[in-house]
Amino acid sequence: MCGVLGIVGKSPVAQSLYDGLTVLQHRGQDAAGILTCDENGFVNMRKDNGLVKDVFFKRHMQRLTGNIGIGHCRYPTAGSSSPAEAQPFYVNSPFGIALGHNGNLTNASKLRSRIFRDDLRHVNTSSDSEILLNVFAHEIYRNLGEGSYKLENKHIFKAVEGVFKRCHGGYGVVAFVMGVGLVAFRDKFGIRPLIYGYRETAHGREYMVASESVALDSQGFTVLADVRPGECIILPIDGEIANHQCVDDAVYAPCIFEQVYLARPDSMIDGISVYRTRMRMGEKLAKKIAREWPDHDIDVVIPIPDTSRTAALEMSQVLGVTYREGFIKNRYIGRTFIMPGQEERKKSVRQKLNAIGIEFEGKNVMLVDDSIVRGTTSKQIVQMARESGANNVYFASAAPPVRYPNVYGIDMPAADELMASNRTVEQVEQSIGADRLFYQDLHDLIAAASEGNPQITKFDTSCFSKEYVTGDVDDEYFSALELLRSDDAKRADEAMPSRLRDMSQMDESS
Repeated sequence: MCGVLGIVGKSPVAQSLYDGLTVLQHRGQDAAGILTCDENGFVNMRKDNGLVKDVFFKRHMQRLTGNIGIGHCRYPTAGSSSPAEAQPFYVNSPFGIALGHNGNLTNASKLRSRIFRDDLRHVNTSSDSEILLNVFAHEIYRNLGEGSYKLENKHIFKAVEGVFKRCHGGYGVVAFVMGVGLVAFRDKFGIRPLIYGYRETAHGREYMVASESVALDSQGFTVLADVRPGECIILPIDGEIANHQCVDDAVYAPCIFEQVYLARPDSMIDGISVYRTRMRMGEKLAKKIAREWPDHDIDVVIPIPDTSRTAALEMSQVLGVTYREGFIKNRYIGRTFIMPGQEERKKSVRQKLNAIGIEFEGKNVMLVDDSIVRGTTSKQIVQMARESGANNVYFASAAPPVRYPNVYGIDMPAADELMASNRTVEQVEQSIGADRLFYQDLHDLIAAASEGNPQITKFDTSCFSKEYVTGDVDDEYFSALELLRSDDAKRADEAMPSRLRDMSQMDESS
């Protein structure tokens, strides 16, 4: 999960890119980058580890000149968080191409060796985004034809068709191509989100493409459409938008975890309101509780801020139980779902949340969270509720049990580090210390999302169901993934001096 956006403007775009990235900050807190191109064809780029506000200062913004550019905020799914991994990536041949990417390639290791052997291109980091960029660049060169120097839309579309044939997995891509404009495309299942729109200015029409609609809303852009699965759109420097369906067998199957946790509630994804979906999640979970526990003794429903608030409020109304805010969140602590390492996650939960004792004392409390992944947060919050004087602590997850890793761009850990992996609901209940635990049913979660857009009936639910829509994920892939995503692997990577870590990546890529 990362945030990507691009703008084709009629005036300097650096400030709008910066503002857009701050709105997408929830999608990635590890690194940020902006690339712009000025009227003389010079590319300017600034990227580094850190939050958007910590990466860009006045001196950087002054150098990011030009009316076209792309931005990225990174959330690492595996491997290093070295500044070298920050996006966008840039290659100068052919023409000059930069790319930002949200997602994960499931055949990255095979592509890496083939790029070097067959395409004669070198990948210098462990990032699959750099692989995607080099595949795209090679496909443009191959489809342009020997001796031809005029790049047309048909060459771009052919190149993207080649990318789809070679690159498997989930991805939403925004690329800058010198002399053309922005190119955006989305994997053939639409797993990762991508949306575009326009705004009218005194100088003419400007275009933006971004991971979530909220980035467009905040900058005064009107949404035109979501990029369809397998579709490529070109937002030109001059002229009208061009689009082309590059894959014949495309199937809409967006990641349902966007609706559960990843996306902001004020976003629309594939025509589905994230806020309304979360309301329906709370309603359906409340009906399940009422069905299975009609004589419940819940005194108060308390959300675990922030993502679960919408579901918790709706749950309280359906159950006819008081809703209260029982935890205050420290806004200066990052999302614990993203934190590398179990000890850091444990520490950050106590720093992030503080209980309001009077809302717990002497009460039977129903805590509501969006999901239970590792269980670290859930266990500590249950304990905090008990320490604050709750009689009984019940727990409700607005999502089904997360039993399997996500391989399409979300850093869910190795399977044996997932709380619900190989555990029954009762065992999870005991492990987090709750008196009673309720999970959302998968069919109810799917219904909650699809009610927002009945045309979408299929979702990627792999972390709940182990049904991977790309069809290329097997036990061998999981074994390799476990080596990258386990907490032990991340601790080893963090302990390696950055110079040696970058050298090891260079060795791997060659």
